[in-house]
Amino acid sequence: MNLTLHEVADAVKAQNDVLKYEDQVLGNIEFDSRLIKPGDIFLPLKGARDGHDFIPTAFENGALVTFSEQKVAFPHILVENTEQAFQDLASYYLDKTAVDVIAITGSNGKTTTKDMIAQILATTYKTYKTQGNYNNEIGLPYTVLHMPDDTEKLVLEMGQDHMGDIHLLSTLAKPKLAVITLIGESHLEFFGTREKIAEGKMQIIDGLVHGGELIAPADKIINAYLPNNQKITRFGADADIHLTALYEHKDHLSFTVNFLDEDLTIPVPGKFNATNAMVAAYVGTLEGVSPQHIKKALANLNLTKNRVEWLKASNGADILSDVYNANPTAMRLILETFQTIAGNPDGRKIAVLADMKELGEQTAQLHAEMMTALNPEKLDLLYLYGENMLSLAQLAQEIFPPETVKYFRKDDEKDEHDKLSQALLNELKPADQVLLKGSHSMRLTEIVNQL
Repeated sequence: MNLTLHEVADAVKAQNDVLKYEDQVLGNIEFDSRLIKPGDIFLPLKGARDGHDFIPTAFENGALVTFSEQKVAFPHILVENTEQAFQDLASYYLDKTAVDVIAITGSNGKTTTKDMIAQILATTYKTYKTQGNYNNEIGLPYTVLHMPDDTEKLVLEMGQDHMGDIHLLSTLAKPKLAVITLIGESHLEFFGTREKIAEGKMQIIDGLVHGGELIAPADKIINAYLPNNQKITRFGADADIHLTALYEHKDHLSFTVNFLDEDLTIPVPGKFNATNAMVAAYVGTLEGVSPQHIKKALANLNLTKNRVEWLKASNGADILSDVYNANPTAMRLILETFQTIAGNPDGRKIAVLADMKELGEQTAQLHAEMMTALNPEKLDLLYLYGENMLSLAQLAQEIFPPETVKYFRKDDEKDEHDKLSQALLNELKPADQVLLKGSHSMRLTEIVNQL
């Protein structure tokens, strides 16, 4: 962050006289006082604890100055709201650096697509991306203010929990390219309908620069929200950009697209990832990356952990881990992949499915409807975990062979997480394939690690 103290104060419209402080170049900005190093600026935020309580610790660790909503006995930049000041500073920094911003949102696939786009762009440009899942009103400005000084392309993931979240992030970032991966059911509890989710996601165009481009799925649910004054590219079957061939394998995909002559391969399963890669390749094409560089970048992908990935159990069994989060669309897609790929010789296919959270009033119905994604002829064992999975377990027990469906409780009275883990450890054989899918709070990551 190549900014001086006085410059920062001016950018956020400081309410106190900062000229009495020496105008020095600042280091990083941190909201965790433990991360402060000499020369840094501290950002106290209000969470479980008021960050102002940690201002003394920040200065003990070498802070040069702090933001503050009140006068304090340390060098400070007085503002009405520290979070707003953080966002204002990030917006100022983006304007100053004039870095190209590529923004990505969607109910599924946004982190994977972000990773793919960043790796493609990095073959040709100094590229920085959202680290981990820092995709909200705090994480996005943190990413902006921590990008290297020589960054040319900045790939920002944008998440939403409530209506207006994407509007805030888009108007802050002012992207030149905006990508929507897919409209699913994430956070249905807060939005009520898939249409409202689509409306929220489409707010990514609110900050799109003049002459910018929207890349969006050929899903009619967004049609009502499409702008008239922006270039729009749709993707999907028979859309502007689409797959022309797809070959699905256990641990990789090969495919072709209508805008490149190159055959493309990615080292991850799931045909939905071919779509994500196609979108990333198209972004690379728009940004002038050569087809050869696009092909090489996709072939050597390094994706954020706990998305779709094949792992090995300690006994040699194959684990298909997709345990970061879950919604009905994502669960259907990974089940389709898992049930389609070839099984191991003499091995079984085991699916472990846990509750999908934040689905609101439709929770029971959406869990029960997952029955249509389960094929008793392609799954040998089905383990279901969580109170919302009870309805699915009851339906599955009527269709699957006896003793092939196991249910494990998780409610206010009882949690059978350990029982599930032990049952799977006892059951899993070296030639088996096992899929684990559920919301992050269901702690399937722990089971993956135990296997």
